Amino acid sequence: MSRKVSFFNWSGGKDSTLALHYVLESEDYELRYLLTTVNEAYNRVSMHGVREDLLITQASSIGIPLYQVRLPDSPEMVVYEETMQKHLLSMRSFGINHAIFGDIFLEDLRIYRETQLAELSIEAVFPLWKKDTTAIINEFLTLGYKTIVVCAKEGLEDLCGRVIDSSFLADLPPGVDPCGENGEFHTFVFDGPIFSQPIDFSLGEKVLRSGYWYIDLMRNG
Repeated sequence: MSRKVSFFNWSGGKDSTLALHYVLESEDYELRYLLTTVNEAYNRVSMHGVREDLLITQASSIGIPLYQVRLPDSPEMVVYEETMQKHLLSMRSFGINHAIFGDIFLEDLRIYRETQLAELSIEAVFPLWKKDTTAIINEFLTLGYKTIVVCAKEGLEDLCGRVIDSSFLADLPPGVDPCGENGEFHTFVFDGPIFSQPIDFSLGEKVLRSGYWYIDLMRNG
């Protein structure tokens, strides 16, 4: 049986990483690219705020080519969709017919992704779909992955800059999803089984922007 030619919608965070871990273990997919949207005004990963050079280092350590979709700062939806369609058409021209995501339970987002991709005959795949988020984060840690919170909603700024471990999970306020699946926080994974080597970085300043606190990560070396 031939493998499904795919790209992975890569954020650099923990959910993406665990989903990618599953995909690489399954051997059902021929994975061509890690696709990431990057804010071209700041050269940082969209939403997560991670510097482009750390994203490149991360993809290099994983060993899968990085494909960047560069977007203007806070693009209008029509601009976002036009830009994404252009790049997705490129993916189709490469023979890619599957797109893999780390989403867990946001139904509206899944429907949106599936609808947009179906127009281009690309099938959306969700390896973590409907899994319990406590089980997901515990499996992630048990496998040996390491991740740091790079941004958190205003009011949760104490989480920003913390490495996720058992004490982090114990400190989460009531109602905060342990995977941040409701947008409470986002992460950057810097070590684990799919990495050829850990990513060395230092912490920079913490800033508040558009309702989120961001901690700057700076690559060492």
